[in-house]
Amino acid sequence: MADLFTYLQRNEEQFRKARVASLYSDFRLLRITNPDGYAANIAAWETALAHAVEAGRVPGGHDILSLGTGPELLRALETKEWGRPLALGAVIDEAIAQGHMVPLETFLRSPKSIYERSWTINPFSLLSWGLQQLGLAKARSEHDSLRVGQFVIIRNLEAASRNVLDSLESRERRADRIFPLKMFRKLATESLGLATGLTNRDLSILLVHLSRDKKQIAYNAQVVKFRSARDENLSISTIDTSIASLKSLIMDLNLQVDSLSTKVDDFSGKARIAVAQKNRVSALSNLRSRRLHEGLLESRSATLSQLEDLYVKIEEAADQVETVRVMQESSKALRGIYAELGGLDTVEDVIEGLRNEMIKVDEINSIIGQAEQNSTLMDEDAIDDELVTLEKEQSVRFEQQEALKVKERLEAIRTSTSSERLYGPDHDTLSLREKPDRETQRPELEVNLEVSDESTVGLDKTPHNQIRVAE
Repeated sequence: MADLFTYLQRNEEQFRKARVASLYSDFRLLRITNPDGYAANIAAWETALAHAVEAGRVPGGHDILSLGTGPELLRALETKEWGRPLALGAVIDEAIAQGHMVPLETFLRSPKSIYERSWTINPFSLLSWGLQQLGLAKARSEHDSLRVGQFVIIRNLEAASRNVLDSLESRERRADRIFPLKMFRKLATESLGLATGLTNRDLSILLVHLSRDKKQIAYNAQVVKFRSARDENLSISTIDTSIASLKSLIMDLNLQVDSLSTKVDDFSGKARIAVAQKNRVSALSNLRSRRLHEGLLESRSATLSQLEDLYVKIEEAADQVETVRVMQESSKALRGIYAELGGLDTVEDVIEGLRNEMIKVDEINSIIGQAEQNSTLMDEDAIDDELVTLEKEQSVRFEQQEALKVKERLEAIRTSTSSERLYGPDHDTLSLREKPDRETQRPELEVNLEVSDESTVGLDKTPHNQIRVAE
């Protein structure tokens, strides 16, 4: 069993044993009889091949952004049980038709972005598609042969470009976004987590994609410049080239310093070993070599220190250029705003007019306040009159209630007196002698009662209406 097929079975859910038979069969006829099954098989193969390329399991090199098709790929997928995939040609054709894969040469040479779609209808293509749907013509994917070539895998390319751009998100300074080409290769390799360096083919694909399709870089044979948020026209200037050259030189010197430091340590170790072995000639040779490399190390270190100081100054100058440019734009904005205001005279007129209007508002508020006070006085008189009326009504209501109480008492007294006359003084009827009124503990009480038709109570001096109650 091939290594590629083993990788697919271990890492791809669609390549479990129950599905392998369908994926390795000639499922091209399913495009008419079972379109959903046909699309599922195509998608499973596209995903599996993209993951295998990204993992470096496809034969033909270490490319992670493109797939090489041909006899080597078929042999890598061949198994004893299922043989070779019979519809792999259809998979590649469908991926190209849907824009999931692009032939390498077409991708590198096309001036148009891969995201641009032409809506012009080709009548010959339309006729061919109609005949294929009717079964009167065969599509290319029904040929037995597999396209041979190199094809860019768009999903892998988009993931790689996204990782590279994310690694530069925090770099806002101009010098930090300019790279010599070899430094960009190193950056891309680290961003993608590759054990080996980015291949030349993948580097070319990535540069074209970031420049033409994403419009995030400008590049030439020596320099790669990333767009910043303030860049309107992305281009490489002589200053950018100088910065890239300086960064390249610093990078080379760092490598030389590291190499010389390692050699100095090696010669020191060999000299110690020779001394321990009492090999004076070897010890002297290693000491001389160490001294020579130490001189080179000091010279390279001094040069590196000077170049790093120069790079810091260039960074500061570049930042100052950006600062001055922002200040110029801000000055233009202020002039435009001042022009909209109309000058100092216009502002003074506006302020004076505003002050006058505020004075008018205060005068209006004063007039309204006086009117409210007058209306308040009138309301107080009306309230006083209403209070007097309520007090009179309350007094009349109280007098009526008291008159009613007196009438009820007199009725009780009259009833008691009549009963005493009828049954005698010894009758058990309640009398005032037996139970005197607690409220009137006096020997003698005279009450004059006069009830009119209007139910009013008053005093009457007529003898027959006078009732005398003994104690």
